[in-house]
Amino acid sequence: MFPSEFEYYRASSIAEAGELLGKHPGAKLLAGGHSLIPVLKLRLAAPTALIDIGRIADLRSIRINSNKVSIGALTTHADLASSGILQEYATALSEAAGMIGDPAVRNRGTIGGNVAHADPASDLPPVLSCLGAQFTITDSSGVRKVAADDFFQGLMTTALGENDVLVSLELSAAESNEGSAYVKFAHPASRYAVIGVASRLVISNGKCTTASVVLGGLTPVPVRAQAVEDTLVGKELTSDAIHEASSNVGDCLIENELLGDIYASAEYRKSVAHVWVRRALETAFSRAC
Repeated sequence: MFPSEFEYYRASSIAEAGELLGKHPGAKLLAGGHSLIPVLKLRLAAPTALIDIGRIADLRSIRINSNKVSIGALTTHADLASSGILQEYATALSEAAGMIGDPAVRNRGTIGGNVAHADPASDLPPVLSCLGAQFTITDSSGVRKVAADDFFQGLMTTALGENDVLVSLELSAAESNEGSAYVKFAHPASRYAVIGVASRLVISNGKCTTASVVLGGLTPVPVRAQAVEDTLVGKELTSDAIHEASSNVGDCLIENELLGDIYASAEYRKSVAHVWVRRALETAFSRAC
């Protein structure tokens, strides 16, 4: 199928992108295009104009400053996966990016486009929620920051307004006693997550002081496994402790919010979620030690 007609503009700066959005109500931003173009071809969206921001060099970067990692919105999945900074200080994000699609997708798709699309089966939203990422967004009124947990609001729905430009993402750099991981049950054709689990653990004096576990693929937005986290904090992490905590994940999943499709029913996703939670925790623990 072909998309409906639209005008095309290429922005040379963040400011120009914002101006074009203001001048063309109903316009959409185009970054790598791997999320937006399929939606256009299926006519699930019919923007009046596309504003191409893919050549704004200021939006493609990975930097570390003190204990913060900053990532430009146009940074590709391939850049995320190969970044030495992320491999050391945000392992789960680098790991998840390397699992997205295939090389063609990873070399063109961007982190900003991915999170703005907010597909529930996407790999990056649960990781960014797990790592406590902050999103920097600009519009005509100025700049604001939005936490990842507040950014994802529903099925393919985010905190981005019609004239907003997502500029960058920021997260705290992992310390030496911290480990993070991402694992997923991948659809064999699309590589989207049937179930994806991001985990982060901080270990001090042999005990877990901080635990973060977030699931994707099961619900419209990433869901935090609070019952699993609560079971882990304050305990010495053994195989039995991790197994016990993982078994509590069902308590975090609300039945009427679970997603199902022809590949995996909601009931199946819920019944096997504990396996992927356990694997994510075991990997994060091994990296924290």
